[in-house]
Amino acid sequence: MGLLDKLSGWLGLRKKEVNVLCLGLDNSGKTTIINRLKPANTPGQEIVPTIGFNIEKFKSSSLSFTVFDMSGQSRYRNLWEHYYKESHAIVFVIDSNDKLRMVVAKEELDTLLNHGDICNKKLPVLFFANKMDLRDAMSSVKVSQMLCLENIKDKPWHICASNAIEGEGLQEGMDWLQEQIAQSYQNNDQLNE
Repeated sequence: MGLLDKLSGWLGLRKKEVNVLCLGLDNSGKTTIINRLKPANTPGQEIVPTIGFNIEKFKSSSLSFTVFDMSGQSRYRNLWEHYYKESHAIVFVIDSNDKLRMVVAKEELDTLLNHGDICNKKLPVLFFANKMDLRDAMSSVKVSQMLCLENIKDKPWHICASNAIEGEGLQEGMDWLQEQIAQSYQNNDQLNE
């Protein structure tokens, strides 16, 4: 890393490029969350079931995000693994009102965490227990218990209760994720010095 690279990094002039996978079962609210996270002047897309995947780009104060909004429909979930290798973080969205499919969400999460391109990486995993505005929604603690998140010992993870339609809980989650990514980059920069 050259002196100008270090200087621009210290001054915050250079944004780090980050690839984020947004995963979860269909109808969990992934696209709605991504639309809420984009800057206000960015046009949102109509919310329809994602076929395959969508790519969205937006920036925070220090990071430039490329978010892969992956379809959660069962016939498209096998596409997820093609994007694991280049990812820096994962956002896993759970419909906290869908008790019947919580077992399927856990199976998909376990498959993800045990994949060769993921299990050896310390990438942060942010969970959104979404749709908290619905009357029968489970708490984020209950969702965490049902997904056995306490068993994730080799990666930083965090769960946030969210309501994507109103934007509740999203900023808290993204603040945590940005902090984790920044720490990861800082540790990598120290290793490269």
